[in-house]
Amino acid sequence: MTNTRITDPEILERRYPVMLREFSIRKNSGGSGKFIGGDGLVREVEFLEPLNAAILSERRVHRPYGLNGGESGKSGRNLFFRKDGTTLFLGGKNEIHAEAGERIRIETPGGGGYGKSDS
Repeated sequence: MTNTRITDPEILERRYPVMLREFSIRKNSGGSGKFIGGDGLVREVEFLEPLNAAILSERRVHRPYGLNGGESGKSGRNLFFRKDGTTLFLGGKNEIHAEAGERIRIETPGGGGYGKSDS
């Protein structure tokens, strides 16, 4: 599953033992400016059986920068929710063993804004 080619929920759920719990726009994640940076996405996936999950992502530490006075977009986050209620911050590159009922939430970064705001 990548941002370059968004995997359809039906294909994801057919190929892997997962349920897509959320697939939405990450509102207000783009940087401000004369032209606001694009918003990122949110994907939350629940695992239906034990498996290993890996994430390879960027912009989890350094925010996507703005240009010509535009503000940076929000950095991305990868969260893992265990059945016992604990939450792990996975960082940009990680692998984890998931049990049935546990979830991963991927919040992609927003784009940097362009130009100084008129306000």
